[in-house]
Amino acid sequence: MTPAAADASLWALLAGPFLEFGFMRRALAGCVALSLGCAPVGVFLLLRRMSLTGDAMAHAILPGAAVGYLLAGLSLPAMTAGGALAGLLVAVASGVVARSTVLREDASMAAFYLLSLALGVLIVSTRGSHVDLLHVLFGTVLALDDAALWLIGGITGFTLAALALLLRPLAAECMDPGFLRSVSPRWSAAAHYGFLALLVLNLVAGFHALGTLMAVGIMVLPAASARLWARSLGGLLALAAGMALAASVAGLLLSYYLDWPASPVIVLCLGALYAASLALGRHGLWRGRGERF
Repeated sequence: MTPAAADASLWALLAGPFLEFGFMRRALAGCVALSLGCAPVGVFLLLRRMSLTGDAMAHAILPGAAVGYLLAGLSLPAMTAGGALAGLLVAVASGVVARSTVLREDASMAAFYLLSLALGVLIVSTRGSHVDLLHVLFGTVLALDDAALWLIGGITGFTLAALALLLRPLAAECMDPGFLRSVSPRWSAAAHYGFLALLVLNLVAGFHALGTLMAVGIMVLPAASARLWARSLGGLLALAAGMALAASVAGLLLSYYLDWPASPVIVLCLGALYAASLALGRHGLWRGRGERF
């Protein structure tokens, strides 16, 4: 085979599914939007040492989305509103419990998350079908329609604008939250609650594409992988988004050619990138912990 023929064959292998099928192009567009919105949020989740909080919040949106499904079927606005409301309620409730009792915020978040997950699965299982439960838990990235893409794209645009506005206070809160509260209580509150709102919104966006159980993967895994390479906050944000996009494209192609479910394959590709970064990264196992920023 000549080099030109080999290049053409590789191009057909990589680009052919996206050029030929509309559902693959919509899935790719959704993954691009999720990579640009969820991965930067995941970076701040990682720097704030709240990675498991993201997992808890991903499950917390389930009962709200389930109630929206029961009331309006597979209605995008109903499930989005229900999921966002449930996530915000859990975030506020866990904060109130942590500030009013001896329980720390991680304990109260874990309690609410477990109850929310159980309630959501119960609602979908008793009122819906097995297919409905799988749709809610694992998503339908290969079945995204135009309305879902507009929603995900809108959340991504809002997220990028909000992060540009809150970048400095968010960075300061990650490094020294006590200092930020002392010099600017207003910006400290805006950074804290604004970040929680962005977290819930992006989990809802991820929920529509990847499902409840997979949405947090595209947040945490690219951020953790990029942290093993990057030296600066800007580099960390850009690398996390790039890694999320690369793994998403690889996952879509693997799911297409192997006839595997797309959402878990995407998360497994993110996991493969994390394993490679852990072994080979600038701050990985082979090169030591390296510099901190």
